[in-house]
Amino acid sequence: MSHDYTDEHLKKVLKRAKRIAVVGVSLNAVRPSYFVARYLSLKGYQFIPVNPGHAGKMLFGQTVHASLSDIKSGVDMIDIFRRSEAVPAIVEEALDAFPDLQTVWMQIGVMHEEATAVAEARGVTVIQNRCPKIEYQRLFGELRMGGFNTGIISSKL
Repeated sequence: MSHDYTDEHLKKVLKRAKRIAVVGVSLNAVRPSYFVARYLSLKGYQFIPVNPGHAGKMLFGQTVHASLSDIKSGVDMIDIFRRSEAVPAIVEEALDAFPDLQTVWMQIGVMHEEATAVAEARGVTVIQNRCPKIEYQRLFGELRMGGFNTGIISSKL
């Protein structure tokens, strides 16, 4: 299966998401999941941390949940920071817990075709092997400010 997503598709996914559950988030400030979660929360997304090893602790003003099923209100997107073999159970739990789930996002290096097929069959958008932080920065102009060539032509400075 191709994992080539158009910029328009990625922008749409990032614009429509409001509440993002980050599965496998770390409380360690040097871990990628920590700074991705922090970045998303600073960009105005409502961030819900999920990690059974840190359940009940606080991260960026939010209580860490042990599982997706522990989240009492819905989420638009889950961002998975777990190994690929853990994805099917996470997707199954997310589909059961959130009937209005819009997106399953798997971080760089995380892919699972069967779980993708299950989610897509339920009408859920799936992004694999990408990082929402990197894509947000690339698509909304923040990398250009750092001198990176994003492949996007814009009149913005």
